[in-house]
Amino acid sequence: MEPKQLTAADYRTDVWNDWCPGCGNFGIVAAMYQALAEMKADPAETVVISGIGCSGKTAHFVNTTGVHTLHGRSLPFAQGIKLSNPALNVLINAGDGDLLGIGLGHFVALGRRNVDLVVMMHDNTVYALTKGQAAPTLHRGEKPKALNEPNIQDSVNPIALAVTSGYTFVARSYSSRINHLKETIKQAVRHKGSAFIDILQPCVTFDDIHTYDYYNKRVYELKADDWNPIVKDENEIQQKMMQAIAKSFEVDDRIPLGVFYENPLTPTFEERLSEKLPSYLGTPPSREKIEKNGKTIVDGDKFVEIFSQFIVEY
Repeated sequence: MEPKQLTAADYRTDVWNDWCPGCGNFGIVAAMYQALAEMKADPAETVVISGIGCSGKTAHFVNTTGVHTLHGRSLPFAQGIKLSNPALNVLINAGDGDLLGIGLGHFVALGRRNVDLVVMMHDNTVYALTKGQAAPTLHRGEKPKALNEPNIQDSVNPIALAVTSGYTFVARSYSSRINHLKETIKQAVRHKGSAFIDILQPCVTFDDIHTYDYYNKRVYELKADDWNPIVKDENEIQQKMMQAIAKSFEVDDRIPLGVFYENPLTPTFEERLSEKLPSYLGTPPSREKIEKNGKTIVDGDKFVEIFSQFIVEY
């Protein structure tokens, strides 16, 4: 008997969804359901990880293996899971405050490593779960209704930061363009390396500036006939990075959606580890035997044997 063909509905859970009516997060999870179904993703081999905030509830709503982690710490959890079992598909859902505020150091570190996973940032410019404070993506001078005074801090440019940190797939989508977001997620999952998607997502409760009407009037999709983000030769890397950064600052009257930068040439962190430890990909940590007859088999000598090649003498 052939295995059942999973549909988008099969990736939904029965957990009650208490997001505000009209929240952009609904479009994000709808796109995830469709993307996972079209990729025929095995729920047992797919891990959805989330941090703290409205986006943090995503792991509860997707019928895969899931982990609801700590504020700003979703990326270290995700890297540990992926590196212990490289065969897994790992997708992170976290807010702009989570990733670019308390989690900023981890965000940069992941780009430097190029671990093969997908980071989906729910970008609504505010800390929505804690009643609308300014997130790192809110521009200076803007005053959503939850703020008493206009924001006095400059904003972070997520696309430029991801490119300069080393992410090898960097894209932007919009929660209301579900088909575009679905296809972007599929591209990110199929890419080998650290993939980042900045997902514009209106907060209907606390942000009365970046509304659906605001984005619908401004967003447009990058077209292949006049935009090529893919690195095909190492000599193109710097030029493609600069091109992506320049395009990322186009955010006033017109906001581009699509892939800004894609570099398939940079080795993943898993490949770099396998150069040091040839057995890594064949027998990653999740497949190592650690006990026999109830007793550990990783004694001190075995530990030194495994890790001695990583020890640097000073």
